[in-house]
Amino acid sequence: MSDDVSADDQKAAERAAEEASQGQHEALPPIDFNTFVLSLSSTALVHLGAAPPEFFEGSPPPANLPLAKQTIDLIAMLEEKTHGNLTGEEERLLSTVLYDLRMRYVSASKK
Repeated sequence: MSDDVSADDQKAAERAAEEASQGQHEALPPIDFNTFVLSLSSTALVHLGAAPPEFFEGSPPPANLPLAKQTIDLIAMLEEKTHGNLTGEEERLLSTVLYDLRMRYVSASKK
């Protein structure tokens, strides 16, 4: 009998986890190339100390320029490795994000 109870408990737990997972997926945007690039860009902005204050409950963390540079370099590598395989919109987003982040990095480096 205890085997039946544990099997039922396991099935109930699996159902609950699946329902919770479905609820979380509904709140998230679809995953595509643009979302991925914007996610990396947001990470770089946080490391540059340039993320909007609403990203944080308290005060934002201090700038971390080495991590910002690493994230910018990662986006640049992504641009290089995907050259010729992107749509026009994806290419424009990538180049615009890189230009903006690089200018912000130079500005932050001068402070």
